[in-house]
Amino acid sequence: MTAVRTPPTSATVGAPAAAVPPGPSPRRVRAPRWLDLRLVLGVLLVLGSVLLGARVVGAADATVPVWAVAGDLAAGSELTTADLVAVDVRLDDAADAYVSTGTDPAGRTLGRAVRAGELLPLSALKEPANVVHLALPVQSGYVPPDLRRGELVDVYAVAHPTAGAPVSGGAGVGLVVSRAPVQAISGRSEGVLSASTTTVQVVVAVTAEDAPDVLAATGGQPLVVVVHESVDRGAAGEEAVGEPGPGLPDAAAAAEPTS
Repeated sequence: MTAVRTPPTSATVGAPAAAVPPGPSPRRVRAPRWLDLRLVLGVLLVLGSVLLGARVVGAADATVPVWAVAGDLAAGSELTTADLVAVDVRLDDAADAYVSTGTDPAGRTLGRAVRAGELLPLSALKEPANVVHLALPVQSGYVPPDLRRGELVDVYAVAHPTAGAPVSGGAGVGLVVSRAPVQAISGRSEGVLSASTTTVQVVVAVTAEDAPDVLAATGGQPLVVVVHESVDRGAAGEEAVGEPGPGLPDAAAAAEPTS
């Protein structure tokens, strides 16, 4: 049986043991400071985004209730509750330029024309002027069937011709009211029972100074109402409300009884 021989080592031969180098001294591990700053910045960004989003949403919902007009109205028209519609709109800094629903503008007079759906501006309202409402009797056959409140109209007086002498060449026809806003219409009938001889009361706004001349020119004369296509009066409302037309003197003369 063969014996296994162990190779000699330094310990067996009496050599000194090799010195083991000392290991590095342990250091305390600390979290880097930049991690804390990043966390703080992240939290601030999230909070800032939330606040900014809430402000944007709140500003988008910051609407104010103001009045809008339901239909076209000419300058000189007196507002009624039927002319006003409450709407919520976002106006920001321009809100003070319009009439809020907290104010009742019914009974106020328009200083300029306004369109259907237009917000009612404060600048369109003016103090009541020396204006009166004059009811003119007109046969329904001489009133446009679609005439409505707020439109601008001209009113013509037609003199009665003498028997056997028809009026020709425009003689005896005079413009008695020019560009007057219609305030109301009454007495209009519809259906198969309506007749062209039915009298319709067309209420127009004229100045108090012109009312006597208009009445003198229209007294006893057939009247014809002509509607303007637009309710606009032009720049700065140059024409007075219900200004008598240039044909007023002729119409007044035609209203005098003939011998």
